[in-house]
Amino acid sequence: MNHMMENTWDREWIRETEKRVNARMMDMKNTGMEEKFPVSLIDMDCWEWPQGVGLYGMYRNYQMEKDPRVLEFLTAWFDRKIAEGGMERNVNTTAPMLTLTYLYEITGKETYRRFVEDWVQWMMDETGLLRAGEGCFQHMITGDPNDGEILIDTLFMAVFFLARAGKILGREELVREADYQILNHIRFLLNRETGLFCHGWNFRGNHNYGKVLWGRGNGWYTMGIMEYLEQMGTGDPLRRYFLSVFVCQARALKEYQDSETGLWHTVIDNPHTYLETSASAAFLAGIMKGVRLGYLDREEFEPVIRRGIPGVLGKISEDGTVEGVSYGTPIGWNAEFYNEIVCCPITYGQAMTILLLQEIRLL
Repeated sequence: MNHMMENTWDREWIRETEKRVNARMMDMKNTGMEEKFPVSLIDMDCWEWPQGVGLYGMYRNYQMEKDPRVLEFLTAWFDRKIAEGGMERNVNTTAPMLTLTYLYEITGKETYRRFVEDWVQWMMDETGLLRAGEGCFQHMITGDPNDGEILIDTLFMAVFFLARAGKILGREELVREADYQILNHIRFLLNRETGLFCHGWNFRGNHNYGKVLWGRGNGWYTMGIMEYLEQMGTGDPLRRYFLSVFVCQARALKEYQDSETGLWHTVIDNPHTYLETSASAAFLAGIMKGVRLGYLDREEFEPVIRRGIPGVLGKISEDGTVEGVSYGTPIGWNAEFYNEIVCCPITYGQAMTILLLQEIRLL
């Protein structure tokens, strides 16, 4: 694999492309698209989940490049937003907090630590983050409690932050709670016939809605669980289980990869839905990291990687904009619902592509 990559991809070109993708994300604005949510998902200056995922991508870029301008952007963004205050607290608005845990480690700013501690207290308090059945975090969002609903998205938006907070604060009970949440999201959302995840589960009706195998939702697990296990380890039986689910999911994804483009459809098992870049980047980043860390067999997944990389690279424009990324997506009952979600440049597409570009550089 290393030999194949070295002869196929110009590492310096990949690095420069990553820098363009990262720079483009920093100045993202809504240039006229009518958004359906109370807070813009596109404008980088807003505190919401797409921006949270974007900030994590920026942090990972800084981690590899050590560009002081990126660190300055991140700290200035958080300093400004924390000073402003007033953000609604829910699952999705927890997403920026993951990056804040890393910035605290870098800067040692007590303001960051206190903000992390305060947010964790809200999450764990019985009057704070709402719980659905079995104590699962209810996927409450800005302006909507989503009564009785859990989504696969919650893992990346809130649960991984909780574990990170437990690690930096020395509070093992937070890590245990994060493990419990992952276990139960697998329990209620995993489609055992395919090894892939349904988008959501409703405890009021005891159903997975339309059992839709949504691409980006699956990507939150593929990419996210690799980030999680790299931080938290795989030594205990529970995390070994998370890893076994990942391996089964990766093998299922291999079967649904589009043979022409190397990408995946926005509804994974429905070839009549459009090919979607953010899910494809997340799948490839997670699979490549799984190979690099020794969790996946190189020989088995080399064809998947070789087909997929050109497909995602072909979606990056000259100015670093990642195209073909579907807008924020609530849960739907059928493939047609997901196929009608518009595509637009947005921060999480940029961030997932950064993680993929980094894996190309590391393999």
